[in-house]
Amino acid sequence: MTRIVFMGTPDFSVPVLKRVINEGYNVVGVVTQPDRPKGRKKTLTPPPVKVEAEKQNIPVLQPEKIRDKKELEKVLALQPDLVVTAAFGQILPNELLEAPKHGCINVHASLLPELRGGAPIHYSILQGKKKTGITIMYMAEKLDAGDILTQAEVEIDERDHVGTLHDKLSAAGADLLSETLPPLLEGKLTPQKQDHEKATFASNIKREQEIIDWTKSGEDIYNHIRGLNPWPVAYTYLNGQVVKIWWGEKMTGSKHTAQPGTVIGIDSDGIVVSTGNTTAIKITELQPSGKKKMNGEDFLRGAQIQAGDKLGESHEEK
Repeated sequence: MTRIVFMGTPDFSVPVLKRVINEGYNVVGVVTQPDRPKGRKKTLTPPPVKVEAEKQNIPVLQPEKIRDKKELEKVLALQPDLVVTAAFGQILPNELLEAPKHGCINVHASLLPELRGGAPIHYSILQGKKKTGITIMYMAEKLDAGDILTQAEVEIDERDHVGTLHDKLSAAGADLLSETLPPLLEGKLTPQKQDHEKATFASNIKREQEIIDWTKSGEDIYNHIRGLNPWPVAYTYLNGQVVKIWWGEKMTGSKHTAQPGTVIGIDSDGIVVSTGNTTAIKITELQPSGKKKMNGEDFLRGAQIQAGDKLGESHEEK
């Protein structure tokens, strides 16, 4: 029976692992990242994949660096015929890539060669795409550059955010892997090389990318807000204090002469802010510094805010 080693770390990987197990494949080991401190109390927390593997009584390895010789030897000792990865978080060394007779395959959350890298779900929304998808490909030592085995498209709804799209893509990844494994193991798939000239990249989101630029169009700002929800969350400044913006609505056809970032209306459920074009943004879910997330109505009950106030300026910029 084909010996499979599964490698993955976050929530995205769990449905993929469960599908492989539930369909009766012989998963002889799971490789994931080490436990990490989480939350305000910095509680040491296992990755979601580790939690699932232990439920299924599957041995777990947690190398800090899989390229470390001793850590690599532990993986190779599992004698995998196939390695399946999904959001593992480390590039595999060539010695491991060449070891399994059926190779090492990866379940990636984009239609490669578009959006290689660690944050393809975020960027598909940030860039306003109407569709994305799943690619299953052979792994290479270069990031997400291996030959493609199968792909499946996933529509992006205009109200999707990273959280909802993450769940759609995770389920689609499990489905596509289920369809791909039988012909792969039977040698019936013909890999297709990627067109590297068409490659785009989705590197992990940096702090400086989270701040809202109110001079951009309302459409771009709306995509920015939903493209960072529920993590790491877009933010702006109000009265010099950081305010996280969890959700907003597009308000088209706004006729005003206010500078971008100006409060141009106070509605019962949120504040309306001017942008770089005629599409304003109504902020309907936000989180002032040091407080819990709240809807616009609750925020307005205690907020000192009025039309003409300006968002986007920190104390340092004033």
